[in-house]
Amino acid sequence: MPYLIAYCGPAAIPADLWLRWNTDPLLLAALAALAFVIASGRSADARAGWTALALMAVVFVSPLCALSSALFSARVTHHIILIAAVAPLLARAFPLPRLGHAPLVPVVAAHAVVVWLWHAPGPYTWGLATVPAYWLMQTTLLGSAWLMWRGVFAPAVPTAAALMALVATIGQMGLLGALIVFAPAPLYVVHFASTAAWRLTPLADQQLAGLLMWVLAMIPYLAVGLWLAWSSLRVREPAL
Repeated sequence: MPYLIAYCGPAAIPADLWLRWNTDPLLLAALAALAFVIASGRSADARAGWTALALMAVVFVSPLCALSSALFSARVTHHIILIAAVAPLLARAFPLPRLGHAPLVPVVAAHAVVVWLWHAPGPYTWGLATVPAYWLMQTTLLGSAWLMWRGVFAPAVPTAAALMALVATIGQMGLLGALIVFAPAPLYVVHFASTAAWRLTPLADQQLAGLLMWVLAMIPYLAVGLWLAWSSLRVREPAL
């Protein structure tokens, strides 16, 4: 008997995927509130804010939500978008400098713990079992990632420290992805009954998820790292 995914609903199948939009009123109200904040000029970077909002609609409103009930690889894609794209964009849009900045090392470590915790089979299954658990998973992943990216982008943080934070994050996510890829048996039983509709075995779905975390997830971190390095090395022309 298939597990019930509490928030995103029953696993999507190819025939109904594009009909499976999430119209949760509370979610839509929260996204509308964020749109109002951005539109009212309260964000430090409106372009980053609007892009983050669009990506949040992709992961929570679009059929990706229902697909992530069916496939672990879709759920990992959801998480990658959340922590490697939405979080840095929100950190640019809402840096909240008045809150101060925690030391970068413990923030990076805490984010790593959160990522590993929610991708362990037991906590992962529990996180999809009830709506409160689901949103605890989402908010801790996004919140810890926002704190990390906020520290990386902080003007007072040396470029070398920011680059080390990005390298450490790439390393821990790559290791987690590799462990998922090379696991000898499927671990995420919540998706066992739904992968066949997508012509995947549970193990193949798991291996695809691991590859996404191992390879795809590093691209935003590498891109930001290159941008930070280039910005620090660029010679500014003297003012005339």
